[in-house]
Amino acid sequence: MASTDKAGLPSPRNCVRFLDTVEVSSATKDMEVAGEEDIPLRKTDSDPRWIPSIIKKRVCTTFVEDSFSNGRLCQCGGYRDSHASVTLKDYFSSAMVSHWESSKHTSEMPTDAYGEVEFAGASKRHSYFLRLSWDTPPITVYSILTKEWGLPKPNLVLSVAGGVGKSKVKPWVREVLRQGLVRAAQSTGAWIFSGGLREGVGRCLGEAVRDHTTAASLDSLKKVVAIGIAPWGMVFNREQLVNPEGSFPAEYYVPNTSRDFFCLDNNYQAFLLVDDGSEGRRGGEAGFRAQLEDWISHQRTGKLRSGTMDIPVLCILVSGEPYMLERLDLSLKKGLPWLVLAGSGGLADLVSDVLENVSASSTLPASGGEAEGEGASKTDFSGRVAEKVKKYFPEHEMDKLVDKVLNIYQSKDLITIYHGEQEGPDDFDTVLLKSLVRASKQRLSGDSSRNTEELKLAVTWNRVDIARSELFTGDIQWSNNDLVGFMTDALINDKPQFVRLFTENGLNILDYLTYGRLEELYRSISDSSLTCTLLQRRLAERQWVANSSTELLDQTQKRLTLYEVSQLLKDLLGDVCEPFYLDSLGLDGIHSKRKTMKKLTLILNTAVSYRQRRCPCPWASLFIWAVLQNRSEMAVYFWEMTTESVLSALSACKLLRELCKLESETEIKLSMKELAQRFENLAHDVFSKCYQSSESRSFILLKKKSSVWKGTTCLKMAMEADARHFFSHDGVQTLLSQIWWGDMDRSTEAWKLILTFFIPPLCYTSLISFREMDESDEGKPEENSQGKDMDWLYAETVYSFSDMKRIQAKSEESSAVRVITKGHPVKPTSQKQPFILSRWRQFWYAPVTAFLGNVLMYFLFLLLFAYVLLADFKPPPPSGPSPSELLLYFWVFTIVCEEIRGTFFVGSMTIRQRVRQYAQDVWHKCDLVAISLFLIGLCCRMFSSTFWFGRAALCLDYMVFTLRLIHIFAIHKQLGPKIIIVGKMMKDIFFFLFFLAVWMLAYGVANQGLIYSFDPSADRILRRVFYRPYLHIFGQIPVEQMDSGFDWSVTCTTNASEISESLEPCRDTQHNWLVVILLVIYLLVTNILLINLLIAMFSYTFTKVQERSDTYWKFQRFNVIVEYHSRPCLAPPFIIFSHFHQFIKRNIRKVPSEKIHEFAMDLKEKANNRLMTWESIQKEDFLSAEAKKQRGSEAERLKRMSVKVDGVLKQTAEIKDIDRRLRALESEMEFCSATLLWMAESLSQCGALKATKPQPTRKVSPSSLES
Repeated sequence: MASTDKAGLPSPRNCVRFLDTVEVSSATKDMEVAGEEDIPLRKTDSDPRWIPSIIKKRVCTTFVEDSFSNGRLCQCGGYRDSHASVTLKDYFSSAMVSHWESSKHTSEMPTDAYGEVEFAGASKRHSYFLRLSWDTPPITVYSILTKEWGLPKPNLVLSVAGGVGKSKVKPWVREVLRQGLVRAAQSTGAWIFSGGLREGVGRCLGEAVRDHTTAASLDSLKKVVAIGIAPWGMVFNREQLVNPEGSFPAEYYVPNTSRDFFCLDNNYQAFLLVDDGSEGRRGGEAGFRAQLEDWISHQRTGKLRSGTMDIPVLCILVSGEPYMLERLDLSLKKGLPWLVLAGSGGLADLVSDVLENVSASSTLPASGGEAEGEGASKTDFSGRVAEKVKKYFPEHEMDKLVDKVLNIYQSKDLITIYHGEQEGPDDFDTVLLKSLVRASKQRLSGDSSRNTEELKLAVTWNRVDIARSELFTGDIQWSNNDLVGFMTDALINDKPQFVRLFTENGLNILDYLTYGRLEELYRSISDSSLTCTLLQRRLAERQWVANSSTELLDQTQKRLTLYEVSQLLKDLLGDVCEPFYLDSLGLDGIHSKRKTMKKLTLILNTAVSYRQRRCPCPWASLFIWAVLQNRSEMAVYFWEMTTESVLSALSACKLLRELCKLESETEIKLSMKELAQRFENLAHDVFSKCYQSSESRSFILLKKKSSVWKGTTCLKMAMEADARHFFSHDGVQTLLSQIWWGDMDRSTEAWKLILTFFIPPLCYTSLISFREMDESDEGKPEENSQGKDMDWLYAETVYSFSDMKRIQAKSEESSAVRVITKGHPVKPTSQKQPFILSRWRQFWYAPVTAFLGNVLMYFLFLLLFAYVLLADFKPPPPSGPSPSELLLYFWVFTIVCEEIRGTFFVGSMTIRQRVRQYAQDVWHKCDLVAISLFLIGLCCRMFSSTFWFGRAALCLDYMVFTLRLIHIFAIHKQLGPKIIIVGKMMKDIFFFLFFLAVWMLAYGVANQGLIYSFDPSADRILRRVFYRPYLHIFGQIPVEQMDSGFDWSVTCTTNASEISESLEPCRDTQHNWLVVILLVIYLLVTNILLINLLIAMFSYTFTKVQERSDTYWKFQRFNVIVEYHSRPCLAPPFIIFSHFHQFIKRNIRKVPSEKIHEFAMDLKEKANNRLMTWESIQKEDFLSAEAKKQRGSEAERLKRMSVKVDGVLKQTAEIKDIDRRLRALESEMEFCSATLLWMAESLSQCGALKATKPQPTRKVSPSSLES
């Protein structure tokens, strides 16, 4: 065997080591094999030419003459000329051998047929094929199937045997294969083993697989994996597959004929061509096929072998020849169950007849003479079996067949008889389940439950319909412990319907989900997913921080923990909420990373007690786990079970959109975007239901801090998730508008606000309308106060400063100590603020007032800035700066103070979170640039050497300050959408400028080189290469310089030294005609092509954004409202007084800020529970309405109608079967009646017996006489 030393191929030593590891004894049933993860085969190996070093073929080495061929053929089926010359000279050995055996008379050689096969003229799809020896270890073949060829691991293996030769497949067998077998395999994710040739059952099975693959949706059903296991010597045109270096692909010709043919069927995904050294002989693959089925039956199902049971294997016998008895006997001895299709003909009819009729008619011996009676009974039973064998196979050796049938009869418990003509193909999946359950009982101990095994099979197949109809009907009481393992299997292998079924039938999710089990679920995430990559990256960081030498780490520290999950969620969610799961680990409140690692290492090294504790929010934790894996159906179900449905949907939207930014796979990224949009729509729809039910409660829902999602709110999460559709909801906009206007009427005209702003006493007049305040509950009966302790939370929300004060007063009243007077509680009375003070606060504390003041003062600031730059910009000191310039400096100083206050002294985030949040806003970056340029200009203008540089910096700074107006007017309903459109168009300009720069560079260099033969001046080169072509676009073309037909009255020279001294070079007129042509082409491309391209891009962007401009504007409006809601009422430069006032109030008087939480509010536990209950009710109403709408859809109606029609057809088939049986019974009765009449007539004629009674007469009814 020639070894190869190319990169990626195993060396001979590695091959020997590999064979040593994969050699498995198939003789023992209780074999222990290494996990398939330990096999050094990977699909990532791009060069599969290592296969010949591991996989072998068989070659006949001894010519054993076939007596029926006159010496032309060997008993292996090959011609004498096809054998090697060395074998032909071994006459002595040939004379001594009378029977050819593959194990003795063949030798192994590296396989020469493997790779991919392309069926010429039949299909564009490629299939895999491999020629291998009959004794190849099954573990090697299974690894090639799953890892090298990438076939999905099976949940079930259906091995179809029989149906070969000249026997035709009956029509009902075709229907069973098409509607029963393939459909069951498709719904369970099964592999189908068959002969793989275009003959008999194999051909029908291939056509059924083709039809189901074509008709079934890729999203709803799994693909059926059909694998053909055929003898190499039977394959037609097999020489087309031979290539020692592998075929990628091999062109294989398939004859276009309707009759059966021994060629490969193009409907199979893979072919295992078993070689035993023979040619034209059947049955050579039987031993290998049995070993492969037995090895697969000992492997675990699920991802990473996480299933609850071994892969079930079911062999199906259709028709069949006598030589298949050995194959049947071999599989039964290994405990593999068989399903026999009675009535399909051949061996299947023999086995079903023996098991049903012969066994039923056998009698036990009498009590006396047990030994003789037992022997006689066995002899009698063997005789009846021989009669059956002779009936079906009269031309074969009777003794061998009878012995095989007797051996099969001993394993009759593993055989299930299926009468397809009577039961129909619709019940075939149930028959498969019962067959496997019946077989599994033989492997189980006496205390194993049959229901548990049935549930294992149903979960493995993902057949929730079978489990619901057979196991969860209410007759079986399932305990929580019975369903724990199945729940884990369903979660890991993405079976949401079973998760729903288990939670509805006895599984307590609070008892199930502990922190330890949650860690196991995160460890089970697929290695190929993005989430697993991110978690492993976090785990590596923790290990590196804990100890630079990983060998010193304990094994428990190398496993994934909730700390990595917490860090991943922190990376994805950002600062929108507090970290998850740190409180369960005891790490909350620790800000130092080193201290956190030290304590975490200590926790993991000691007894890990937190893993036994229950997860306080199990549905939310499972929801996050499902969302991180992009499991749509399971995530939606967990969302239905969570309490805070609106916030949970928005959080999922945030997580998915952050993961989408990190995902590189296009299809996965698209599915993440679709799922994120689905959750945003769910949040929008549920909130719409809440808003329709109660406006005030829905407003509290938007601003309530969540305990499940670590202190965040719906508004904050929607903003971080970029949920524009959610923000466009009328309820959200109503809340924002009310907060924006405060206590003032929203219909107030702008001129009234401006007038009141300059004349403040007008706020006490009727010029501006204010909302009416709710009166206190004075004078009402005290018995109503207890019921209203919590109702105020549902009746109002925080709109303005006055609402904050009123709610704060109510909370103080509810928590105050009541004074007992004569046995009756008396509530303390709160002091009411004077009208002058309250109205003043209502006007000046409204965000719209702060916004209007800032706009007016900002215009004055720009006017002052422009006046200083244009008319009052004095020279450096001591001549300057002027008083107006000093006022400008003070004004900018107050703006800087407000930026510092808004960034570092509003809210409760850490410094790092504040800086990160500040850097994420584009307009904050604009402010930073403006302030930086102003400081640079201020410093430079104070010195004579840098005076003009400072003036230039201030001029540029004025442009930046002016552009800041765009953000201010984003609140305007008409200007806001247009600003968004302009921002989108700026991105289009960059693409246009790229194409324009390329074309300008090409034209500018060529034009300069043709006009001037020598010009080393860098200034002129830059102007004429870039600046002059740019002006050409706008029509400024210096014709006298470019066209020699025009006179150019400029002093020029051709002297190189003078040109080097910056004199104007003369034009080169030799190639002037080419310059004119280039100018025409340049103007054609730029003015017509590129400009129209830019216009088209702008038109597309405008049309695209204009359709959703209102949604975009409503979304960005939130930022402006939040910004001015937290600002003081006075604008710069008067804002300095507000800053002094707040400093005294916060730091000296220690009065907390009412606006510190901005758009957030805390609820007590009782009020929070009531609000979540109300939200859950609205969610249930929404889901019920959606389910009703779905049931009323045309698709669901057609589906229900289809089920009813199937039921009618099934009943019709049953009626036909009963009619057939009644007709058969009627014919039997007629035969018996005729026989009895003949006997009676014979007895009466012989006269031997004399009758003592008269002959009976038949009573004839009148109706019969009439007929």
